[in-house]
Amino acid sequence: MTVADTEFRDYTPYRSTYIPPKRCGDHWNKVVLRLEGAVAGRQFDRLGYLHIGGVEVLRTSTPEPSPKGITWNVEKDVTRYAATLRGEQPVEMLIGNTVDGTYTGVIKVKVTLTFYAAEGPVKAASTPDKVLTLDGAHSVGAAYEGQLTTPRNSEKIVAEVYATGSGGGCEEFWYLTVPDSAPYSCKAKDGPYREVQVAVDGRLAGIAAPFPTVWTGGWSNPFLWYVVPGPRAFDVRPIEYDLTPFAGQLNDGKPHRITVSVAGLPEGQSGWSTPTNILVWQDAKSSDLTGALTTHDAGAPRNTTAYEPGTERHLRADGGHSLTVAGYLDTSHGRVTTTVTRNITGNSDHRWNENETTDALQARWNDDETVTVTGRGPAAVTRTHRTYTMDGETTVSTADRLRTVMTMGDRSDSVTLRAGRRLDWSSFDDTYKGDAAYNQNVPREQRHATGVSRERYRLDGPGSCYDRMLATAQGELTEDRRRC
Repeated sequence: MTVADTEFRDYTPYRSTYIPPKRCGDHWNKVVLRLEGAVAGRQFDRLGYLHIGGVEVLRTSTPEPSPKGITWNVEKDVTRYAATLRGEQPVEMLIGNTVDGTYTGVIKVKVTLTFYAAEGPVKAASTPDKVLTLDGAHSVGAAYEGQLTTPRNSEKIVAEVYATGSGGGCEEFWYLTVPDSAPYSCKAKDGPYREVQVAVDGRLAGIAAPFPTVWTGGWSNPFLWYVVPGPRAFDVRPIEYDLTPFAGQLNDGKPHRITVSVAGLPEGQSGWSTPTNILVWQDAKSSDLTGALTTHDAGAPRNTTAYEPGTERHLRADGGHSLTVAGYLDTSHGRVTTTVTRNITGNSDHRWNENETTDALQARWNDDETVTVTGRGPAAVTRTHRTYTMDGETTVSTADRLRTVMTMGDRSDSVTLRAGRRLDWSSFDDTYKGDAAYNQNVPREQRHATGVSRERYRLDGPGSCYDRMLATAQGELTEDRRRC
């Protein structure tokens, strides 16, 4: 099914109507979104979104083009939004763009959905019963706030937040910001620590470490990402928060205030976007579930910085936070208690010289989460360990040649146990390495850009394995190797 087929020249959203497919039922095993894009001329990297029925199903960005043009495509599993896709829905898409005498690139996109309905014994995917958005969602200072009314029989509630630091200002490079007292071009009162928080009726309900996304013009070097973009740049993955401990509070049929904010963002400063969906699983055998929040333990946030002056300046930053919440629900199959514990840390060493012709960062973020569900029988425990890493350096020579060397890591491991028996597991590792250089402040034909990059993406789970490696040199794909 074609969802969008348009061009973006300005900041006018594309609007149309989505109509569900007629020939493959309404309970699918998989739904895959595919975006095909093309742009030629001169243009910045641009951010965009796709909403179906008000639900954010894709947050994306674009490559920076060449005069001859560049094409790209994105595929995303959107099966989790099946509840929205079963009915006719309004579509809104925008990749904000500027086309004038200088910036000539018109962004052309086509978005389709492919539905899979397997025959035989394969069951339809277990997806949320409802996908909700926040009513009256609006910005309150640097926060994003709206009202949520869940069905009274909600048994599991998960918020997903598409958090991006963007807009071309310093929050696009939030991990490089320094306190006001340190001499650097990007300031933030409390330094580089950022934490994406969700609150229910003003009470902290979830915390997470944001991923340090680098867009295709990032680190002042578009040639670093010319063939292979950085992890998540074209498919921004949402942060997930299990809000089930708050279900007893949310299930009263009344609207509740949901607030999404970014801790560490200077007060009154913009630069973050945090659109939010709410996924709800319902108890089919009960119309009204009651319960209560029983535990709320928000540890004291930690955020310290140490600036070291000198020929090479250093800012060492260390931050972290922990949160444990628990609550119960009386369901059709007995009382179920859900406990969520999350612990996040971030530490970095940022070094630069006086005129910032050397600018480097070595950083690591950990986001550990444990969800324990108890009821009848042994408890089910799911542990997830996420690690994001960045090791990059940009230098500018006396001849004004800029070089960037970068390694980025996006890793996570998850396991679900019951009575010591492993029910499910996954292991994910996406590692990017690149080295690119070009002459600054000269006409395009005098830039003499060079660049090499390599990315390996691995995902393992029960009975499945995906392992692919791409390598590039001077704007061409030189290697495409599949393992497993």
